[in-house]
Amino acid sequence: METLPEEHAILRIMARPNDVNVAGDIFGGWLMSQCDIAGGIIASRKAGGRVVTVAVKDFQFLAPVLVSDIVSIYAHDVQIGTTSVTIGIEVFSERRQAGQEQIIKVATALIVYVHIDDHRQPTPISAS
Repeated sequence: METLPEEHAILRIMARPNDVNVAGDIFGGWLMSQCDIAGGIIASRKAGGRVVTVAVKDFQFLAPVLVSDIVSIYAHDVQIGTTSVTIGIEVFSERRQAGQEQIIKVATALIVYVHIDDHRQPTPISAS
């Protein structure tokens, strides 16, 4: 059985019925969107300002997310370049089935963000 990482989740949200796909599981695009939001928070902090998503280098769906799962997204910087930040993401679902609480790792991702200026042009990340 999985356990949640010790660090604080960047984003925690309950999967809702309006987020399902035709199979009745949570739509993968919804999960990707939540990961992009969480990754963007960390990237913005690391870059010291505004960032935009430029690439999803990897996204693996490991298990389905179900309605009423509590989805916890953990993110950390993997690499900081001149203008870009690569963020590693792990996603866990907390679910109650048959009276038992389960924690399931449902996805991993690697997303790249670029620090931009007021003119939406790439700008160097200051060393801090």
